[in-house]
Amino acid sequence: MSIDLAALPRDFLWGTATSAYQIEGAVTEDGRSPSIWDTFSHTPGRVDNGDTGDVACDHYHRWREDVALMRELGVNAYRLSAAWPRVVPGGDGPVNERGLDFYDRLVDALLEAGITPSVTAYHWDLPQVLQDRGGWPERDTAHHLAAYASALAGRIGDRVKHWATLNEPLCSAWIGHLEGRMAPGLTDLTAAVRASYHLLLGHGLAAQAIRAAVPGARVGIVNNLSEIRPASGSAEDLAAARRMDGHTNRWWLDPVHGRGFPEDMREVYGVELPERAGDPETIAQPLDWLGLNYYFPMTVTGDPAGPAPYVREVRVPDVPRTGMDWQVDAGGIESLLLRLTEEYGARELYVTENGSSYPDAVREDGGVDDPERTAYLEGHLAACASAARKGAPLAGYFAWSLMDNFEWAYGYDKRFGLVHVDYATQRRTVKASGRRYAEIVRSHAEPGGEGPAV
Repeated sequence: MSIDLAALPRDFLWGTATSAYQIEGAVTEDGRSPSIWDTFSHTPGRVDNGDTGDVACDHYHRWREDVALMRELGVNAYRLSAAWPRVVPGGDGPVNERGLDFYDRLVDALLEAGITPSVTAYHWDLPQVLQDRGGWPERDTAHHLAAYASALAGRIGDRVKHWATLNEPLCSAWIGHLEGRMAPGLTDLTAAVRASYHLLLGHGLAAQAIRAAVPGARVGIVNNLSEIRPASGSAEDLAAARRMDGHTNRWWLDPVHGRGFPEDMREVYGVELPERAGDPETIAQPLDWLGLNYYFPMTVTGDPAGPAPYVREVRVPDVPRTGMDWQVDAGGIESLLLRLTEEYGARELYVTENGSSYPDAVREDGGVDDPERTAYLEGHLAACASAARKGAPLAGYFAWSLMDNFEWAYGYDKRFGLVHVDYATQRRTVKASGRRYAEIVRSHAEPGGEGPAV
């Protein structure tokens, strides 16, 4: 498939992404304390096959090899997260210099390899000690996030200018506190709504802290968004789609853009927000950029018997689906990029995650063919380029993921990587999709910006 990349800027960031708990391992080394994901994954029945992140990809010890893999792929950017319990093991209070040393070394190696680091302060691994004190439903956690972000930025901010405060707060609040499928595994609407509020308050406080520590920092937030489609043109389905859009998209976008929390969704949840004077302004700190994580669209109908927002997803027949059973539709990423541009006035956009899980076919010679993942990548990059041609200020794309890793409650069965990981040996092998991504990255530097056909 040939991809016209001419609309993308010449300084476009071509990257891959990971997160600390999914790849680092070394969960008890150098002063790191347990996170809520250590607790969750060690609780029987929470994670498929009883898998945990104890070792994961052993990136804590193999980071040099992984930086070399990025060089092999030819990417010029890498989105990583730091582990809060590695940097501030007590959740608040003393900083663990040995934990900071790891990120210090990693950032230096990335820069030496010509790779721009993009650091996410929080990717779901809340220190368990803070969960024991109430976690995200408590206001103090937002302030502790800011203090941790300040310590992290104070150490590596002389070299790292690209920062995200939070990754996918929707998952932390809704999936972790309402649906119970992620850490901390609660099913409590009041706790979920309070967590959502304090996560966004924490975003604002962390943005302030990072900017205070890092002159010239460019700070954003990363949201996982979906294009929401009604199952039919009925009034019921249209109303359900509006609620789901509020739950998935507007609840997270409106407050950080100074619009406050959507009134219609406040009514749906029926939970009083823990608001204080000055909070709206803190939450709506100016954004230098906005991150979009996109995987699939959602088609919905009303479900009065279900939990808030009283919506049920409808399976669309005869459409391709990934190994996660997620609908494949690249049109959704283009629509969302344009929506963020037109409705929210985004000045700079990054696709901070986009990728697909499929069962990989490992050849006898150890190579990995993954034509479905390659097609997914090509189709979504073509849609990104189309959005840029239509005016979306797209400045970078980070493929999820650099390598196969601990896929949260799915354990190690689901593989999203451009690089295959044999977990028994920790051997890394670039997949066909990784080689194709490398071709696309190289092609952007060529006259015309055309991706070569394969």
